[in-house]
Amino acid sequence: MNKLQTYSNLIKQESKRLGFESCGIAKADFLQEEASNLEQWLKNGYHGKMQYMENYFDKRLDPRLLVDDAKTVISLSFNYFPKEIQDDSTYKIAKYAYGEDYHHVLKAKLKELIFFIKQTIGEINGRAFVDSAPVLERAWAQKAGLGWQGKHSLLIQKNKGSFFFLAELILDVELAYDNPFSTDHCGTCTKCIDACPTEAILQNNTVDGSKCISYFTIELKDEIPPSMHGKFEDWMFGCDICQDVCPWNRFSKPHSEEKFNSHPDLLLMTKNDWQEITETVFKTVFNKSAVKRTKFSGLNRNIQFLKD
Repeated sequence: MNKLQTYSNLIKQESKRLGFESCGIAKADFLQEEASNLEQWLKNGYHGKMQYMENYFDKRLDPRLLVDDAKTVISLSFNYFPKEIQDDSTYKIAKYAYGEDYHHVLKAKLKELIFFIKQTIGEINGRAFVDSAPVLERAWAQKAGLGWQGKHSLLIQKNKGSFFFLAELILDVELAYDNPFSTDHCGTCTKCIDACPTEAILQNNTVDGSKCISYFTIELKDEIPPSMHGKFEDWMFGCDICQDVCPWNRFSKPHSEEKFNSHPDLLLMTKNDWQEITETVFKTVFNKSAVKRTKFSGLNRNIQFLKD
């Protein structure tokens, strides 16, 4: 076994120790195929009012513009599927937001991994990314052999499903690279397309972000369009419909990260509790949660929209 393969194996072992389920390694290069897809997606206005998606177009496609002399992109997945979920009779939040904000939890683990790599290989430069920078994480995860992009555009892994976070390290050191995941195991299944109540999932593994329930309940700062009344199926922050109906998620197993466990009150709250929620309760239940991103006023707006 050569030195690069040894380093790659050690990095994968350490990532598993830190709690990551999968780790794949790809050569840092320009994403040729994704360039035209991203350009067309933006031209079609599928980003809605997420103006930030128009920024850093070149950096989204070339990791060498994010890290000088970048040679490697390490992609990692981290399970967040909960042991218990909210009752279907209440207003719901996406499962990824049950516990502490994943940005902070995973960033700390990535810093540990970078420290390990520096101790193992020597002086290297790199950056850690957790859904907070212009990185096309699903494309890199597929190139690193982690899985394939489903019709709902999310990455799917055989025997694991899609309830996981993705994170990346971009490094200026060469490693042994994995083969891309080249097989689409969705076949003729259209369950996610058929189940989406706002018809946001289009053909060719494309999602019209401007129609997605997650967009309306998290990203959109304006009033939710009246035309969407009755279409959210009680989702007040994010949405898991396309994942919940996906046959591959029958393989989802509960995570073992304590920080992703929900506040005990979250699973007990009824529609009436949510309708009467105070800012104090909001701060208690969502103390360190990603739901804080929408603020009390945003969540209240969503609840009122569902109630009306």
